[in-house]
Amino acid sequence: MVDFISELLFPVLIVVILILSQSIKMVNEYERVVIFRLGRLSGVKGPGIFLIIPFIDKALKIDLRIVAIDVPKQAIITKDNVTVEVDAVVYYKVVEPGAAITQVENYMFATSTLSQTTLRDVLGQMELDELLSERENINKKIQELLDAYTDPWGIKVTGVTIRDVALPESMKRAIAKQAEAEREKRARIILADGEFQAAQKMKEAATLYQGLPVAIKLRELQTLAEIAKEKNLIVVTQQSQDMQTGNIAALSQAIAGKKVE
Repeated sequence: MVDFISELLFPVLIVVILILSQSIKMVNEYERVVIFRLGRLSGVKGPGIFLIIPFIDKALKIDLRIVAIDVPKQAIITKDNVTVEVDAVVYYKVVEPGAAITQVENYMFATSTLSQTTLRDVLGQMELDELLSERENINKKIQELLDAYTDPWGIKVTGVTIRDVALPESMKRAIAKQAEAEREKRARIILADGEFQAAQKMKEAATLYQGLPVAIKLRELQTLAEIAKEKNLIVVTQQSQDMQTGNIAALSQAIAGKKVE
């Protein structure tokens, strides 16, 4: 009798161990488990250790960490009929595990596909200049649209970043020409402004010399003195009528003597 009981207890012990191994579950801090009992949503459990009913409960594990989706390059025609290739990165996380399982068949694939479609729709309504200069606003707009679409799925879109905008070579050359023309326009404006200011100063100087004839003579002598510092120069100048011939001769001899030295 004792042998029979011992032989019976051994299989029972094995069955109990198997049931316990199927009943005891454990998930990490960043994970949750959605429990279906006889096909109906029973609840969400975790993190840590919990029990389920084997063969009756079905457990599906969900990761709550932020996931990055690499949106492949999309050929987009902008509002001003320019074809560009744009790729982006979308960041999202699951905030309601039950809805992520029951409201959409594959929330990861659905979010990725929705990101591609939304990217094309939003950028197709913008012009090229706006696409190149307003990336921060575009990222925010795409994030808001995606977040509104995925909210019933229990998904929270935390960020969208347009990573690259590839332009055709012809458009790159056109943009380079436009930038070069803009720089040339600014240079011409600066040069014209400098000419205007110089003309204003010359006008003021001419007015000053007209009121003081002696000043123009002093300026002329100063110019001759500066030219005379160069020993290899010959200066030919037309003097005013009130200057005496002796003074001209003396000035010429002085310059010639300095050159000989």
